[in-house]
Amino acid sequence: MVIAASILVLTKNGGQDIGALLQAVFSQTGARPKEVILVDSGSNDETVAIAQQFPVRIEHIPAEQFHHARTRNFAASLTTGEVIIFVSQDAIPESPAWLQSMLANFEDPSVGAVYGRQVPKPGCSAERQDLLETVYGEKRLVKDPALANDLGYRFYHFSDANSAIRRSVWQSVRFPEDLPVFEDLGIAKRILDAGWKIVYEPEACVYHSHRHSTVGLFKRYFDIGFTLRHLKIWSAPGVGTSMLQDAKKMLRRKLSSSGANDRKSAAGGVYQDCAKSLGLILGLNERYLPVTLKRHLSAHRIFGDGTVHGPNNFSSARKR
Repeated sequence: MVIAASILVLTKNGGQDIGALLQAVFSQTGARPKEVILVDSGSNDETVAIAQQFPVRIEHIPAEQFHHARTRNFAASLTTGEVIIFVSQDAIPESPAWLQSMLANFEDPSVGAVYGRQVPKPGCSAERQDLLETVYGEKRLVKDPALANDLGYRFYHFSDANSAIRRSVWQSVRFPEDLPVFEDLGIAKRILDAGWKIVYEPEACVYHSHRHSTVGLFKRYFDIGFTLRHLKIWSAPGVGTSMLQDAKKMLRRKLSSSGANDRKSAAGGVYQDCAKSLGLILGLNERYLPVTLKRHLSAHRIFGDGTVHGPNNFSSARKR
């Protein structure tokens, strides 16, 4: 079964990685993309020049118009493929079978979306390495809303840094433009609520990880807590319990580290995990906090004007 796929890459000053990403995309075997579209929001480095060396379509939007959900909806509207592949500018496919591994899941007509594994890049922090190993395992998962959910928060987990959505499904649900960030979590809930399956495919793997400061993680998880409550995911069965269980597992792994360097790295990871937990708790309970405080706690300026932003006036904070 041949599935026509459109690959979308949103860029902003991604010159360090965009060449490696596009080289990997155009080196795929077994499946080839129908088209590759790059939407750039004001790069002032060599991103566009590098991309022009490949057979890609390049679209430009002003930096101030970038919005995680709205820009992805715009980019998706440019595509013609049956399946839309979303990949971050700094996510590098691990193998030439990445695309085929992603697309094979759509042979099941009940599958609405797929997301792949993410493994850390060299030099990744202990916190990020532990998180990626916990959330993106080696076991393939099929999340079927028609069956009992025993996955807890993982049932809703989805990352558009390395993902694919059936075009007809995207057209019916679209990325929620009432969210300033974590739009991937929002569209995943919409897909599941509409009765479509979501598959986690570990064979569709990319190298992708970021370095976050402790304060940055605290603020990021404050926004995650807000989003989980806003989408009514936190109240779903098993979500809080499963997050707590995984947090304990990660903490135990860090505390059991051996060797001076490992212990030093693990200690930093423990400190960051504590910051994440505090941020998450405060984000879940943000309604009890004064707006002026919430403005300082949010990484993505969700409360920048004293209210949660509407679809047409979000800040342009970036997650890439």
